Amino acid sequence: MKPALSFRQPQSPKAWRKLPNGEVILNEINQQLAPWWPKFFGYHLLKVGALSADVDCTLSPIKHQLTVSSFSKKADVIADVDDLPFLEHSVDVCLLSHTFEFSVDPHHVVREANRVLIPNGYLVITGYNPFSLAGLNKVVPYRRKQSPWNERFFSPMRVKDWLQLMGYEILTDQRTLHSSLVGKLGQGKLTSYCQNFASNYLPSLGSIYIIVAKKRVLPLTPIKPKWKLRPKFSPVKVSTMNSPKTGSSS
Repeated sequence: MKPALSFRQPQSPKAWRKLPNGEVILNEINQQLAPWWPKFFGYHLLKVGALSADVDCTLSPIKHQLTVSSFSKKADVIADVDDLPFLEHSVDVCLLSHTFEFSVDPHHVVREANRVLIPNGYLVITGYNPFSLAGLNKVVPYRRKQSPWNERFFSPMRVKDWLQLMGYEILTDQRTLHSSLVGKLGQGKLTSYCQNFASNYLPSLGSIYIIVAKKRVLPLTPIKPKWKLRPKFSPVKVSTMNSPKTGSSS
Protein backbone atom coordinates (compact mmCIF):
# COMPACT_ATOMS: atom_id res chain seq x y z
CA MET A 1 0.00 0.00 0.00
CA LYS A 2 1.39 3.39 -1.00
CA PRO A 3 1.85 6.01 1.74
CA ALA A 4 -0.76 8.75 1.89
CA LEU A 5 1.87 11.48 1.83
CA SER A 6 2.38 12.99 -1.62
CA PHE A 7 5.56 14.64 -2.87
CA ARG A 8 3.65 16.66 -5.47
CA GLN A 9 1.38 19.60 -4.81
CA PRO A 10 -2.10 18.62 -6.09
CA GLN A 11 -4.09 21.12 -8.13
CA SER A 12 -7.09 21.75 -5.93
CA PRO A 13 -10.22 22.86 -7.86
CA LYS A 14 -11.89 26.04 -6.65
CA ALA A 15 -15.42 24.99 -7.71
CA TRP A 16 -17.36 21.84 -8.53
CA ARG A 17 -17.84 22.93 -12.14
CA LYS A 18 -14.09 22.52 -12.61
CA LEU A 19 -14.50 18.74 -12.14
CA PRO A 20 -16.07 16.34 -14.68
CA ASN A 21 -19.79 16.27 -13.86
CA GLY A 22 -18.93 18.17 -10.70
CA GLU A 23 -22.36 19.76 -10.35
CA VAL A 24 -23.99 16.34 -10.71
CA ILE A 25 -21.73 15.03 -7.93
CA LEU A 26 -22.59 18.02 -5.72
CA ASN A 27 -26.33 17.50 -6.22
CA GLU A 28 -26.01 13.82 -5.34
CA ILE A 29 -24.00 14.62 -2.19
CA ASN A 30 -26.65 17.15 -1.14
CA GLN A 31 -29.40 14.57 -1.59
CA GLN A 32 -27.57 11.87 0.36
CA LEU A 33 -26.62 14.20 3.24
CA ALA A 34 -30.01 15.93 3.51
CA PRO A 35 -31.39 13.43 6.10
CA TRP A 36 -28.25 13.79 8.23
CA TRP A 37 -27.99 17.54 8.77
CA PRO A 38 -31.05 17.78 11.09
CA LYS A 39 -29.42 15.15 13.34
CA PHE A 40 -26.38 17.29 14.10
CA PHE A 41 -26.62 19.74 16.97
CA GLY A 42 -24.18 22.23 18.40
CA TYR A 43 -22.85 25.72 17.89
CA HIS A 44 -20.24 25.59 15.10
CA LEU A 45 -20.15 23.79 11.73
CA LEU A 46 -16.83 23.92 9.88
CA LYS A 47 -16.45 23.36 6.13
CA VAL A 48 -12.88 22.55 5.13
CA GLY A 49 -11.90 23.37 1.55
CA ALA A 50 -13.43 25.28 -1.34
CA LEU A 51 -15.54 22.32 -2.49
CA SER A 52 -17.01 21.87 1.00
CA ALA A 53 -18.18 25.49 0.88
CA ASP A 54 -20.78 24.67 -1.81
CA VAL A 55 -22.34 21.71 0.04
CA ASP A 56 -25.86 22.65 1.15
CA CYS A 57 -26.12 22.62 4.95
CA THR A 58 -29.25 24.75 5.29
CA LEU A 59 -31.15 21.88 6.95
CA SER A 60 -28.69 21.87 9.84
CA PRO A 61 -29.91 23.52 13.06
CA ILE A 62 -26.36 24.81 13.57
CA LYS A 63 -26.50 28.46 12.56
CA HIS A 64 -22.83 29.36 12.77
CA GLN A 65 -21.31 27.83 9.64
CA LEU A 66 -17.95 28.91 8.28
CA THR A 67 -15.55 27.81 5.56
CA VAL A 68 -11.77 27.47 5.82
CA SER A 69 -9.94 27.55 2.50
CA SER A 70 -6.86 28.99 0.86
CA PHE A 71 -9.16 30.33 -1.88
CA SER A 72 -10.20 33.75 -0.64
CA LYS A 73 -13.48 34.16 -2.56
CA LYS A 74 -15.16 31.26 -0.75
CA ALA A 75 -13.39 31.42 2.59
CA ASP A 76 -14.62 32.94 5.81
CA VAL A 77 -11.16 32.14 7.18
CA ILE A 78 -8.16 31.99 4.83
CA ALA A 79 -5.85 29.20 5.97
CA ASP A 80 -4.36 25.87 4.93
CA VAL A 81 -6.67 22.90 5.40
CA ASP A 82 -3.91 21.00 7.20
CA ASP A 83 -3.26 23.82 9.70
CA LEU A 84 -6.62 24.95 11.04
CA PRO A 85 -6.47 28.17 13.09
CA PHE A 86 -8.92 26.98 15.75
CA LEU A 87 -8.67 25.85 19.33
CA GLU A 88 -8.80 22.21 20.29
CA HIS A 89 -12.32 20.83 20.80
CA SER A 90 -14.05 23.95 19.43
CA VAL A 91 -16.14 22.60 16.48
CA ASP A 92 -19.27 20.43 16.60
CA VAL A 93 -19.40 19.23 12.98
CA CYS A 94 -16.58 19.15 10.42
CA LEU A 95 -17.17 18.61 6.68
CA LEU A 96 -14.37 17.38 4.41
CA SER A 97 -15.85 17.15 0.92
CA HIS A 98 -13.35 15.77 -1.65
CA THR A 99 -10.50 17.19 0.42
CA PHE A 100 -8.17 14.19 0.66
CA GLU A 101 -7.72 13.83 -3.10
CA PHE A 102 -6.26 17.33 -3.35
CA SER A 103 -4.13 17.34 -0.19
CA VAL A 104 -0.41 16.74 0.17
CA ASP A 105 -0.88 14.87 3.45
CA PRO A 106 -4.45 13.56 4.00
CA HIS A 107 -3.37 12.01 7.32
CA HIS A 108 -2.52 15.44 8.67
CA VAL A 109 -5.78 16.90 7.35
CA VAL A 110 -7.90 14.35 9.20
CA ARG A 111 -5.79 14.74 12.35
CA GLU A 112 -6.37 18.49 12.26
CA ALA A 113 -10.10 17.95 11.85
CA ASN A 114 -10.01 15.53 14.76
CA ARG A 115 -8.11 18.05 16.89
CA VAL A 116 -10.68 20.84 16.52
CA LEU A 117 -13.69 18.50 16.80
CA ILE A 118 -15.36 18.19 20.20
CA PRO A 119 -15.88 14.79 21.85
CA ASN A 120 -19.02 13.18 20.35
CA GLY A 121 -18.76 15.59 17.41
CA TYR A 122 -19.43 14.52 13.82
CA LEU A 123 -17.07 14.20 10.87
CA VAL A 124 -18.54 14.10 7.34
CA ILE A 125 -16.26 12.97 4.50
CA THR A 126 -16.90 12.57 0.76
CA GLY A 127 -14.53 11.47 -1.98
CA TYR A 128 -13.88 9.44 -5.11
CA ASN A 129 -13.99 5.67 -4.76
CA PRO A 130 -10.98 4.13 -6.58
CA PHE A 131 -12.79 0.77 -6.83
CA SER A 132 -15.46 2.00 -9.21
CA LEU A 133 -16.04 2.92 -12.84
CA ALA A 134 -14.68 6.39 -12.08
CA GLY A 135 -11.57 4.83 -10.57
CA LEU A 136 -10.87 3.05 -13.87
CA ASN A 137 -10.20 6.45 -15.44
CA LYS A 138 -6.84 6.41 -13.66
CA VAL A 139 -5.61 3.61 -15.96
CA VAL A 140 -6.96 5.03 -19.22
CA PRO A 141 -3.91 6.53 -21.00
CA TYR A 142 -5.55 9.75 -22.28
CA ARG A 143 -7.39 10.42 -19.00
CA ARG A 144 -4.96 9.54 -16.22
CA LYS A 145 -3.00 12.76 -16.77
CA GLN A 146 -6.12 14.92 -16.43
CA SER A 147 -7.66 16.26 -13.25
CA PRO A 148 -8.99 14.69 -11.07
CA TRP A 149 -7.88 11.28 -12.37
CA ASN A 150 -4.21 12.23 -11.95
CA GLU A 151 -4.64 12.69 -8.19
CA ARG A 152 -4.54 10.15 -5.36
CA PHE A 153 -7.84 8.40 -4.58
CA PHE A 154 -8.24 6.80 -1.15
CA SER A 155 -10.67 3.93 -0.74
CA PRO A 156 -13.45 4.31 1.81
CA MET A 157 -12.10 1.22 3.61
CA ARG A 158 -8.77 2.96 4.11
CA VAL A 159 -10.42 6.18 5.29
CA LYS A 160 -12.51 4.20 7.78
CA ASP A 161 -9.34 2.56 9.09
CA TRP A 162 -7.89 6.01 9.77
CA LEU A 163 -11.02 7.03 11.63
CA GLN A 164 -11.33 3.85 13.66
CA LEU A 165 -7.73 4.14 14.79
CA MET A 166 -8.65 7.56 16.20
CA GLY A 167 -11.67 6.12 18.00
CA TYR A 168 -14.48 7.10 15.63
CA GLU A 169 -17.73 5.23 15.28
CA ILE A 170 -18.73 4.85 11.62
CA LEU A 171 -22.42 5.77 11.35
CA THR A 172 -22.77 5.31 7.59
CA ASP A 173 -20.71 4.47 4.53
CA GLN A 174 -22.75 5.17 1.42
CA ARG A 175 -21.73 4.73 -2.23
CA THR A 176 -23.52 6.55 -5.00
CA LEU A 177 -23.30 7.48 -8.70
CA HIS A 178 -22.43 4.17 -10.35
CA SER A 179 -20.89 5.86 -13.38
CA SER A 180 -17.51 6.65 -14.92
CA LEU A 181 -18.39 10.36 -14.47
CA VAL A 182 -16.96 11.07 -17.94
CA GLY A 183 -19.01 12.91 -20.54
CA LYS A 184 -22.51 14.18 -19.99
CA LEU A 185 -24.50 11.89 -17.75
CA GLY A 186 -27.79 10.96 -19.35
CA GLN A 187 -31.19 11.15 -17.74
CA GLY A 188 -33.00 8.56 -19.86
CA LYS A 189 -34.82 5.45 -18.74
CA LEU A 190 -31.89 3.18 -19.62
CA THR A 191 -29.48 5.25 -17.54
CA SER A 192 -31.91 5.30 -14.64
CA TYR A 193 -32.37 1.52 -14.88
CA CYS A 194 -28.61 0.91 -14.91
CA GLN A 195 -28.16 3.19 -11.90
CA ASN A 196 -30.88 1.39 -9.93
CA PHE A 197 -29.52 -2.03 -10.88
CA ALA A 198 -25.99 -1.11 -9.82
CA SER A 199 -27.09 0.49 -6.55
CA ASN A 200 -29.13 -2.59 -5.64
CA TYR A 201 -26.72 -5.35 -6.69
CA LEU A 202 -23.31 -3.62 -6.75
CA PRO A 203 -23.62 -1.06 -3.96
CA SER A 204 -19.93 -1.00 -3.05
CA LEU A 205 -18.89 0.08 -6.56
CA GLY A 206 -20.40 3.56 -6.41
CA SER A 207 -18.03 6.22 -7.74
CA ILE A 208 -18.62 8.57 -4.79
CA TYR A 209 -18.45 7.58 -1.13
CA ILE A 210 -20.01 9.43 1.79
CA ILE A 211 -18.89 8.65 5.33
CA VAL A 212 -20.43 10.02 8.51
CA ALA A 213 -18.53 9.26 11.72
CA LYS A 214 -18.91 10.21 15.37
CA LYS A 215 -15.95 11.00 17.57
CA ARG A 216 -16.00 8.78 20.63
CA VAL A 217 -13.85 9.68 23.64
CA LEU A 218 -13.81 7.15 26.45
CA PRO A 219 -13.46 8.63 29.95
CA LEU A 220 -10.30 7.73 31.80
CA THR A 221 -11.02 5.83 35.02
CA PRO A 222 -8.13 5.83 37.48
CA ILE A 223 -7.09 2.35 38.55
CA LYS A 224 -6.32 2.00 42.20
CA PRO A 225 -3.16 0.01 42.96
CA LYS A 226 -3.71 -3.42 44.46
CA TRP A 227 -0.63 -3.22 46.67
CA LYS A 228 -0.72 -1.69 50.13
CA LEU A 229 1.99 -0.28 52.29
CA ARG A 230 3.40 -2.81 54.73
CA PRO A 231 2.39 -1.85 58.28
CA LYS A 232 5.18 -0.57 60.48
CA PHE A 233 6.66 -3.27 62.74
CA SER A 234 6.13 -2.51 66.43
CA PRO A 235 7.07 -5.32 68.91
CA VAL A 236 4.83 -6.07 71.84
CA LYS A 237 6.31 -5.12 75.20
CA VAL A 238 6.30 -8.07 77.64
CA SER A 239 7.57 -7.97 81.23
CA THR A 240 10.69 -10.10 81.77
CA MET A 241 10.83 -13.11 84.11
CA ASN A 242 13.76 -11.71 86.08
CA SER A 243 11.92 -8.60 87.15
CA PRO A 244 11.39 -8.45 90.95
CA LYS A 245 7.95 -9.30 92.22
CA THR A 246 6.13 -6.51 93.86
CA GLY A 247 4.72 -6.97 97.36
CA SER A 248 7.03 -9.94 98.35
CA SER A 249 7.88 -10.51 102.07
CA SER A 250 11.47 -10.00 103.31
